[in-house]
Amino acid sequence: MTKTIMAFGDSLTWGSNPADGGRHAYEDRWPSVLQAGLGTQARVIPEGLGGRTSAFDDFTAAFDRNGARALPMLLASHSPLDLVIIMLGANDLKAVISTAPHAAMAGMGRLVEIIRTFPYGTGLRMPQIMIVSPPHFCLRANGEPPLSGRVVEQSYLLAEGYRALSEAQGCAFFDAATVARPSPVDGVHLDAENTRAIGSALIEPVRALLN
Repeated sequence: MTKTIMAFGDSLTWGSNPADGGRHAYEDRWPSVLQAGLGTQARVIPEGLGGRTSAFDDFTAAFDRNGARALPMLLASHSPLDLVIIMLGANDLKAVISTAPHAAMAGMGRLVEIIRTFPYGTGLRMPQIMIVSPPHFCLRANGEPPLSGRVVEQSYLLAEGYRALSEAQGCAFFDAATVARPSPVDGVHLDAENTRAIGSALIEPVRALLN
């Protein structure tokens, strides 16, 4: 039976192209690469939104970016789900949100709680969860800090915190920084090659989870 996966994330999941400010081609986005690798074993529903945080309001935006507010609706609309992959945290480290990684870790914990406690309905089971720590930030080509006041050093602390959270909550974990790095154009977003690399690296861990 074909399994259903939701990829819940921000602009890194949406496929923001740092070179021109647009969007990568469909086949270059990591959920698309994961889908292609899994074939008929699963269908991957991409739910990426630029600027999305884990659980925090961003009143500088024209639309709601709070992931904790969006997640219950998406769980309902895409149910039944076998796996939810969450890659968030890069926007939690914006200067207008919180440059401290503990905020992202608390927000990620809240998202796990939402998935675990959601009323799925008769005959529907709770999906598995995979937490993905995003690639580290880098300085921009001109030597300035990454976009939106983010701090490079703080991004290196996310994986450790997410790994500990995953172990404590019984979630799967993957560190995207092991396979992808951001573009020096803005220090945050990924070129097509690095975006594809995340999808490729997730194929076997996700296949193992689904089996």
